[in-house]
Amino acid sequence: MSAHSSQEPAAGGDQTVSELRAQITAVDRELLAAVNRRLQLVARLHQHKVAVGLPLRDPERESSLLAELAERNPGPLSGGGLTAFFEHLIELIRRELHGD
Repeated sequence: MSAHSSQEPAAGGDQTVSELRAQITAVDRELLAAVNRRLQLVARLHQHKVAVGLPLRDPERESSLLAELAERNPGPLSGGGLTAFFEHLIELIRRELHGD
């Protein structure tokens, strides 16, 4: 069976599809770079908190971050999508740092 469904033609010759895919790939690369920068910053914060004896988690900070991002969200990402994305990102970074 073909990798393409019978309802979806191969995009090989469609210039619009190619251009949009290239733009999506560029955004994905930006997201990857941003996530890696965020991970580096959180790792530095984690090291500092350990060194000075501060708690590693700050649920109030996480809540205020989500609220601030929701206020600034111009869409089309929904509020629920924004919350799900950033909660997942925070958990992902936590797992990356702690190996859980």
